[in-house]
Amino acid sequence: MDLVYVSTRNADEKATASQAILKGLAGEGGLFVPTSIPTLDIDMDELSKMSYQETAYEVMKLFLTDFTEEELKYCINNAYDGKFDTEQIAPLVKADGAYYLELFHGATIAFKDMALSILPYLLTTSAKKNHVKNEIVILTATSGDTGKAALSGFADVPGTKIIVFYPKNGVSPIQEKQMVTQKGANTFVVGINGNFDQAQTGVKQMFSDASLAKAMDEAGYQFSSANSINIGRLVPQIVYYVYAYAKMYENGEIGKGEKMNVVVPTGNFGNILAAYYAKKMGVPIAKLICASNENKVLFDFFRTGVYDKNREFILTSSPSMDILISSNLERLIYRIAGDDADKNTEFMDKLLREGRYEVTQEMREQLADFYGNFTDENGTAEVIKALYESTGYVIDTHTAVAAGVYQKYKDETGDTDTKTVIASTASPFKFTRSVMNAIDDSYERMSDFELVDELSKLANVEIPQAIEEIRSAPVIHDTVCEVEEMEKVVRQFLMSGKER
Repeated sequence: MDLVYVSTRNADEKATASQAILKGLAGEGGLFVPTSIPTLDIDMDELSKMSYQETAYEVMKLFLTDFTEEELKYCINNAYDGKFDTEQIAPLVKADGAYYLELFHGATIAFKDMALSILPYLLTTSAKKNHVKNEIVILTATSGDTGKAALSGFADVPGTKIIVFYPKNGVSPIQEKQMVTQKGANTFVVGINGNFDQAQTGVKQMFSDASLAKAMDEAGYQFSSANSINIGRLVPQIVYYVYAYAKMYENGEIGKGEKMNVVVPTGNFGNILAAYYAKKMGVPIAKLICASNENKVLFDFFRTGVYDKNREFILTSSPSMDILISSNLERLIYRIAGDDADKNTEFMDKLLREGRYEVTQEMREQLADFYGNFTDENGTAEVIKALYESTGYVIDTHTAVAAGVYQKYKDETGDTDTKTVIASTASPFKFTRSVMNAIDDSYERMSDFELVDELSKLANVEIPQAIEEIRSAPVIHDTVCEVEEMEKVVRQFLMSGKER
């Protein structure tokens, strides 16, 4: 039986996996969710001996049921190949009593590569399966990492174009340089004078604009998304939590069936939602520890049951988490609302109108799997410095937010015995200035690339290719617009009929 996907805002809108991947966003702003979470149907003894690629197949075949074995293995094997600098794809590193799941060994040195290296293959395969004639336009907003990973994945992929919006002053210098130097005739990068939430809202509005969709169709285009709102982004993320548990078991770090905690630095809620899905599949996960930075809207939600975006937006040293509207939380809200699209829509409408909503006590009781906390800016820097000084291991700012929250979790709950995996979501080379300043403020006067060289020496780690290739790369994309001009620049890029 094929697994059916349904919209979180309309019980009548259903899709196969390939149709959901193609659409990206459901009608009326809804997100596609599976009608049930499949059970992992392979024994851990067998799973523990598998490669990352083999594990990916065992997990993804259960969600992408209208893909043939040949199609799915083609997508997996072309995604997880020499683009990654380690055969393990997602290695585990033990440091200071925790296990860091390094998700940054792909082409753009951030965890988004784990899903965005496979999404172009899933999308183009889906287009063929559904006899799509239009050119697919990937329209996405980024808080820093999704943009480059999506651009890298889709650059010069036949039958596609990709448009990425990012907050002009809300990403790290390295993140911006990675995006604006992106090659590819089908790529277009736009900085907006606004924050990520405004970029994300603008993209969602374009997806929901019927007149724009009609104009695009007449011009031979249709939109799809590379954000984690696309189920084709979310499903591949489940894989690395399954893989992490299997490797912990294989290495003798945990016994069979023994539970582990997972700590995830969280902005848009997709990465931790993938861990939640892994738990629902049967992976022995105890607590899902949701780590926020000073934009702690999720921490407040888990403590109070109130989601309230009406607050100051804070630019931090962990910019990929500078988010006040966590889009993927809607998938969890739908689930704890009893898979009730009408009930979920009420909450989302309230968020749109008033900027806040409050879940019921009954719904809150279903959030017992989660623990939320936050690490402030000083705490983030202190974690980086302390871990380096005690172990020599250097982590980025987002991973440091997670490590800081894990310490708070242990202090608050007394749970120091459960083995814990921390999702390490980006290479420290992506945030060199913040990382190096945390270790020693005497680095303040160095340029960004001098800091790269110094970090390499300090951490005894080779400089990633992703950094080397942008040292002297020319800026290709220099478009900047106001938030209200986003649709206009999309139309101009697509309707000009020209590729760059």
